[in-house]
Amino acid sequence: MKHSAFIRCRGLTRIYRKGRIEVIPLENLDLDVPEGEFLALMGPSGSGKTTLLNLISGIDRPSSGQLHIGDDDLAGMSRGQLTKWRARSCGYIFQLYHLVPILSAFENVELPLLLKKGLSRADRRRRVAGALELVGLSDRANHRPTELSGGQEQRVAIARAVVADPPLLVADEPTGDLDRESADQILDLLRSLSTDHGKTIVMVTHDARAADAASRVLHLEKGRLVEKSSHAQK
Repeated sequence: MKHSAFIRCRGLTRIYRKGRIEVIPLENLDLDVPEGEFLALMGPSGSGKTTLLNLISGIDRPSSGQLHIGDDDLAGMSRGQLTKWRARSCGYIFQLYHLVPILSAFENVELPLLLKKGLSRADRRRRVAGALELVGLSDRANHRPTELSGGQEQRVAIARAVVADPPLLVADEPTGDLDRESADQILDLLRSLSTDHGKTIVMVTHDARAADAASRVLHLEKGRLVEKSSHAQK
């Protein structure tokens, strides 16, 4: 069955228990994200942004509610099934890059492909070269992270996130550790991945200027959507 929204959340709730205390970072949330949209999530610390990101990316499981990504029912998956789903369907971009320092940029980008069965070494090399070209770092393929700027490290991390061609990208403060010029380059790249390559992107950010790069901005407060705004794609 085809749906108009690529991400569909209905009554999405996450409850954590600390002894006798219940912590509810996300409660009864409804959300639709069309395929190919670049969505920014904003809100104060503790508002549920990262919890929502972790649910959408399959890192965590909801306590209740429905969560569909494309034709996949994430709420009904076991943790093992979610791990397999993430490998094929979702790329995660972190604030602090999480590159392996002893590996080259090429080798860092190649890591997700080593988990995919049936790919020859030539296939892996072709995909990695394409991902590095996409982020403008073909000439840095043999450089280790210590030989790269922060912006270049984040571009390597984005190449790693897209190398397996997942339809969904999630980004947790991807520009939070970068200077303004490097941040703008990363945001331009994310916008291009959405508009030119059809990736659905969900980004958490505290930076209003970063959020302005997205096609839509949603605000969370105490686990609920409190404001919705949108603006034209640039």
